[in-house]
Amino acid sequence: MEGILYLTDENNKKRFIQIDIEKYGDEFLEDLIDGLVAESRKNEESIPFDQAMEELKRAGKLDE
Repeated sequence: MEGILYLTDENNKKRFIQIDIEKYGDEFLEDLIDGLVAESRKNEESIPFDQAMEELKRAGKLDE
């Protein structure tokens, strides 16, 4: 893939990637990182949206 460079270890196993930010832009990189963060959190316990909003309001982090 043009603009993407795979770096391998001594066993030729892909270990890292380099992405040409000028070619793909900061937005692509931000989306990629957001996706990785979401994937890493997919098994975390969640709470209903309404409950989260109430807790944020009670903590003074949101306007009523």
